[in-house]
Parts: sequence; C-alpha cells; structure tokens
Amino acid sequence: MAEYKSDVKKIYYPVERVYGRLSDLNNLAVIQQNLDNPMIREKMLEQAGDKASPEQLDSILEKLRELQFDTDSVSGSSPMGNITLRIIEREENKTIKFALEGAPILANMWIQLLPATEQECAMKLTVKADLNFFIKQVIGNKLQQGVDGLAQMLASIPY
Repeated sequence: MAEYKSDVKKIYYPVERVYGRLSDLNNLAVIQQNLDNPMIREKMLEQAGDKASPEQLDSILEKLRELQFDTDSVSGSSPMGNITLRIIEREENKTIKFALEGAPILANMWIQLLPATEQECAMKLTVKADLNFFIKQVIGNKLQQGVDGLAQMLASIPY
C-alpha cells in the first residue's frame, strides 16, 4: 500500500466545530453553492499557483458541481463509472475514516484532527492506496498533489 500524507494544516476553528462539519458530508455541499462566486475562483487560482491553469481549475469546478452528497458519502462520475467516498468510521473530534468504492483500486483516507487551543485545531490528511509499481510511478506524484490540495481546501473552509 502506498501512503500519501499532507502537511499538518492549522484550522482557526475549534476541533468540535470542524469535526461536526466534516463528519456529515451533507455539510460539504455548501462548497457547490460557492463555485460560481468569482472571488472564490480567484482565491482558488491564487492558492493553486502554478500547479493548475485557469482551464484546469474550470474542469475541476465542473466536476465539483456534479458531486452528490449525503450524510455518509460523496459520489461522482468518472471515466471508470460512479465512484463513492464513504465514511466507514468516526471517532468524535479525532478521526474520520473513508473508503473508496467503485474504483479500480483499493484506497482509504483518514482525516485526523487534534485540538491546538480552544479556538483552533490541527488537521492531517492521509491516503493509503493499493497501487502496483507502474501505476504508482505514473500517478504517485499527482496523488500526493491531490492530497495536499484537498488538505488545503479543507483547511480553508469557513467552519
């Protein structure tokens, strides 16, 4: 299993609030409501730096618009069919564990939270994926970039 970890991100909200928001995936649907906001798009481009062109960002935004959310999962279409990221375990105010369903590879993701002060917490994102040597060579760097980007996005959400 290949493992990809984000840097620890500081979130300027209490751990209880962040956990409450992330442990119910319906709460992330608010992201879709802000996708057409020009200020949000500019901020995303700024954060992406040279890692994503405006055209690539538009493609990502279109995929985000198509996602479907419920309490335990987020689903979307891909060239390989429908893929779901499902919460499989919750440890209140500490960890949310996910499993990938419908994909040609086995993968899991953890969001780990740790209180830093009463008003802020730290977050780390970890992905483990069962990749063969060739796939790892082709997508390993992109997967690490995706983990880093997702962690940054989650750290930027107003909780």
